[in-house]
Amino acid sequence: MASPIIDFLLTRNSAPIPDLKEPAPSDAEIATMIAAATRVPDHGRLEPWRFILYRGDARIEIGRKLAALAEQREGPLPEGRRNQELARFSRAPLVIGVVSVPKENPKIPQWEMFLSGGMAAMNLMIAANALGYGTNMISNWYSDVPEGRAVLGLAPQERVVGFIHIGSYAGPAPERPRPDPARLYADYSGPWAG
Repeated sequence: MASPIIDFLLTRNSAPIPDLKEPAPSDAEIATMIAAATRVPDHGRLEPWRFILYRGDARIEIGRKLAALAEQREGPLPEGRRNQELARFSRAPLVIGVVSVPKENPKIPQWEMFLSGGMAAMNLMIAANALGYGTNMISNWYSDVPEGRAVLGLAPQERVVGFIHIGSYAGPAPERPRPDPARLYADYSGPWAG
């Protein structure tokens, strides 16, 4: 039996970031997307994630700080590379950082909390898509270094799940080759034998 939700999920794509334009989601739409993002498995009700909105002039300021950090780490940057860093967060009208916030818990491992953050990110993208916006999630080099995470507003123990770029998109998003689902599952056949 066909379902509009299944049809939607089977056609979901990421839009090219440079093609995400104004208008960005409204505050009410952002609140709806965040509410959807939090409806994920969260064992122990730990809320092991949070969301940072990068919009307006903050996107440009982040670009300046990332360019400066890149130069501090690598030396003088060629103009093209410098411009790339300057534009990291200003190519789309809204970027939402999904942040993994680990909590101490004797029963729930850290990796499970991080996975919950990944599910929150996916729900956020699906909600934005359902509201008619294009999305694309990336992490990039600044997610892997403490100085980059600090620039982006993360505490030392927090980690980046992803930065979701959101905006209006004239689409359709380009299709890419997808895996054959039939190759990716099988009935259980006993313990791994190596």
